[in-house]
Amino acid sequence: MKIFPAFFLAIFLAGAVLLHAEEVPAPLPASTVQSGDLLIHITGLRKIVGQLGVSLYNSSKGFPGNYSTVYAKTLKQVTATTDEVRFTNLPYGTYAVSVLHDENSNGKLDTTFLIGIPKEGIGVSNNPKARRGPPKYDECTFTLDSKQLETTISMRYF
Repeated sequence: MKIFPAFFLAIFLAGAVLLHAEEVPAPLPASTVQSGDLLIHITGLRKIVGQLGVSLYNSSKGFPGNYSTVYAKTLKQVTATTDEVRFTNLPYGTYAVSVLHDENSNGKLDTTFLIGIPKEGIGVSNNPKARRGPPKYDECTFTLDSKQLETTISMRYF
């Protein structure tokens, strides 16, 4: 008869262990978001002064000059008439780039008083032909769908 109480004690302890065992979460699925790097070659800087502001947009909202709506941006000193900027680990997708050569380093695009023509250098991806007004987002987009994409932007001075 002493075996009977030991049997209940063993079942009770096994139940207590099962009730207090922590549930192990299932492993998370591997990320399906692919990413790559964007290397931007910037050519045609007219002076080795000021700063270069490079903005990356993933939608038309604010393109090309509203810097509060950018996906990513960088600012660097101008040290040559050509330069490079790299954005890393970008999700595959559609983007457009705008570049400002802020020659006087005041943090904005200086324009003429009357009709707003830029006094400083500007550039956008795909280098669309100059026309009245800023370029459209759709003219400047490209698709990042590989581990590295390179593009060249030629600066324009009016």
